This record gives sequence, C-alpha cells and structure tokens, in this order.
Amino acid sequence: MTRESEQREREAGARRGFWRQKGGNIALITAFVMVPLTFALGMAFDFTLSQTRKDQLDGIADAAALGAVTPTQMTLSCTTAAAQSKTLFNGQEATVAGVDPATLIVTVSGCPDSSNSNLVTRAITVSYTGQSNNVFASLLGMPTLPIQGHSTATSSTAPNIDFYLLLDTSPSMLLAATDTDIATLESYTQNETDGTTHGCAFGCHESDPTGDGTLATFDTTTGAHITCTTSGTYADGTTFTTGSQFPFSGRDNYDLAQCVNVGLRINLLRTGVQTLMGDANTTEQADLATYRVALYETNSNQPNYLNDLGVNELQSITPDLTGAALSAAGNITALEMYTNNNLQTGATNGSNNDMDTSLDADVAEMDTLGNSNYIPDPGNGAAGQQPQEVLFIVTDGLNDTTPNRTYAPLDWSGTICSAIKARGIRIAVLYTQYLPLPAPSGWYEGHVAPALPTGLPPGLPVGTPVGTDPMALGAQQCASPGLFYEVSTNGNIVTALQALFQEAVQTARLLH
Repeated sequence: MTRESEQREREAGARRGFWRQKGGNIALITAFVMVPLTFALGMAFDFTLSQTRKDQLDGIADAAALGAVTPTQMTLSCTTAAAQSKTLFNGQEATVAGVDPATLIVTVSGCPDSSNSNLVTRAITVSYTGQSNNVFASLLGMPTLPIQGHSTATSSTAPNIDFYLLLDTSPSMLLAATDTDIATLESYTQNETDGTTHGCAFGCHESDPTGDGTLATFDTTTGAHITCTTSGTYADGTTFTTGSQFPFSGRDNYDLAQCVNVGLRINLLRTGVQTLMGDANTTEQADLATYRVALYETNSNQPNYLNDLGVNELQSITPDLTGAALSAAGNITALEMYTNNNLQTGATNGSNNDMDTSLDADVAEMDTLGNSNYIPDPGNGAAGQQPQEVLFIVTDGLNDTTPNRTYAPLDWSGTICSAIKARGIRIAVLYTQYLPLPAPSGWYEGHVAPALPTGLPPGLPVGTPVGTDPMALGAQQCASPGLFYEVSTNGNIVTALQALFQEAVQTARLLH
C-alpha cells in the first residue's frame, strides 16, 4: 500500500467515525427548530390573548344590548336606544387593554316610533369588529389579530289599553241569577198583587207595580209577612236585617229579592265590575302598563235618559281604577219601570218610548266618530302613543224596542260591530244567556221566540253551529276573535268577566 493510499484510508475512517457519533445531533436539531418553535408558542399566546379579549368584549356587547331594553329605555325611541348602547359599549371597551378601538354597529327594531305591532317588541343587535395587539407575532409582521362578535337582546312591553265597558242595565238583567234563585223568587211571589203572573222570576223594579196607583201587596200564600233571610238595603236606602219582615205594601220585586237573598244578574254585574277594577289595577302594575276605564250603562234612571236613545255615562275614561272607577261601578243598577213592560205612567205596550233595551243604538253610539265622549281611534299602546281600545259589552243580547215590541239579537246584520272593529277597536262580549224560563212562564215562547231570526248571522263562518239561541250567535258575531264568553243561568258572571278581561289583555300582547 503506498503512502497516498494509507492517507486516504485514514481520512475515510475518520469520516466514518464522525457519522457514527450521535451525541451532538440533538443539540444540532434543537438549534434548527428553536426559532420556529418559539414563534409557534408566541402565536399560541397571542391567539389565546385575543380570545380572552374577545370574551371581554362579548360581555360588554351583552351589557350594551341589554341596556337598550330596560323598562326605561323601552319607552324611548330607536335613536335614543342605539345611542345608549353605543355609550355603554364604548365606555367599557376602554377597560380592555391591548385592543384597538372597535368598529361598532348597533341596529334596533320594534321601537315605539316605528312599530305598528300591538305588542311593543324591541330587538337590538350590537356588532363589533376590532384588532387585538400581538406580542410575539408582531416579529413576524403580524402586529394584530382580528376579533369580532355580536350580541342580541329582545324585550317586550305590554301596551297601554283603554277599556270602555257598555253594561246592559235593562229590566231583563233583573232575572234571578241561578235556578235556585229563580225557584226562590217564584215561591215568594205566588200571592202578590202586582199586576203580573204569580210566580215571577224577575226582581222587577217598578214605581207602581199594580199600574193603578194602588200599592202592591207582598205576603205568603197564607197571608203572613215574608221574613227577610239576610240584611241589606232597599232601593230607597232603607236598611233591613235578617229576621225582619218585608212590608206588606210599598215595595217591588227588586226589594223583595234583596230581602230574601236572591241573586239577580244586575247585582252580579255590579259585583263583577267592581272586582274587575281591582284585577285591572293588579295586572297593569305587573305589566308596567297603564289601563284606563270608562263605564256606560244602556239604561238609566236619570231623567235625561228615560227614552233609552242614548247611553248613560257612569264614569268618563280614567286611570283611577280603584278610586273613581270602583266608586262609579257601585252605581250600576237596573232601570226602574213604571209598571211591568211600561216605562212611563199612562203607557201601553209599544206606544210611548217603551224601549227597554236598544242595544244596537247603544253600541252604535259608542262608535260616534269625532266625539271625545266615546271611543277614539286606537293606537299601538306604546308609551307616548294612543292606547289600544277595547269595547266590553255585557248583555243578554236582545233588543226590545218600539214599535210593537220588536225583538232582535244584538246587531244581527253585523254592520254596527264590524264598523267598530274596522277601526282597530277590539270588542269583548260577555253574553248572559237569554233563554226560556221554567214553566209557568210563557213570555219567551209567546212573544220573543216567534220574532227571532233563524240560521246564521252573515258575519259568522259557514259551519258555525247554529244551536237554538240566536242571541248567542249575534253576540258571537259582534265579538272579536277569542273575545266571546257565554254565561249560563247558573254561571258566574264575576269570574267570567275576570276571564274575559285577561283574555283581552293577552290578545293585546300578541305579535302580528
């Protein structure tokens, strides 16, 4: 082997030994990856930091959105609500370090100054886009990371509502309220001399029951005094106590009903309206709304209203539900007739304004446009806007008018109630059944039934059950959808009136 060959062999062996040594490779590889690993960890840190800042801004966006739907803000305009959200967001954004000022977009819908919905519903969206400043990634030419988010809040306010109560105070509302009451009153009127058939189920309110100027007598079939079974007050203010004797003469069936503790529909109506004032007050407080009430009666003992051509205002529209309105409700009473079926002295049936119940005329009068005494055009009920309007009608549903004592269900043609509803006014009808009384009464069969229409009124859809009560059909046609209640002879007018009121409030809060 020559000297040159030996030298080459030694160099090759040295190279082979170098590659067989592995201890230095780890340090060399680490040196190669250190730089990208450092930047990767830095990027992860910057990303985590940006997410933390985003979470903080998301929370601020939530607060800004919710701040525009507080009860106070819900009464204000869209512009004011949007400005409030921006102020809330910008004021808190500055507390988040390392974020460039965000671009903010606030959109609001359903504000009182733009919404036609019956329910004032506001939806507000707060959207932001911004930049989170980087720590490590800036060395790679990435000074910031983009962040963005949004928050939406929705809230609703109950609308303000005006309720106009038209109450049927005609003589037919003096019917005893239940089958038991009917039987009781009939038992106490078997021997009276009042010019009517003995065994009367009505607590008739009459100034001259006999019709000839003489005093009617009230006694048992054996001629004894009737003993009062409760205490109370007669129509003229005279008090009586349990066990006291009802006078032989000088009173009428209305007073007799009080003495023997017979419930009359008119009394339940009065109690129901009084109870309703408290319910309305409680509901408006819970809903943060304002309710106002006006009370009208179809018949009145006031001299100016004895011809029944106009409704009598018991209480003009007022927000004082448990004060003025409650007090006025206590004055609800039935019309006092001269004699049975005759309104004035010297009258005969059908000849002298014997319009005991002119429901159609009364309902039409509530629709007198331009007359501030009655129902104005409604608004959406939002704060600062015209309230929604609801006409409540409590009635037995039967017209009783001249000439010749004609009988017709409430607005059978549908034109009167339709005109009111076309103005955006909802109508709630509580119908107290007008049905034949138990024998021996034959008034319904002999006088009312022959004149009643048949079939369906034009405003009800085909397929509506016809039934045997045209008054119910007329009242149902008059009512707005979902706002018709029917109370049977043994039903509770008080609870039905409460339920109908709550239904009217709920329909006012439905979105359209």
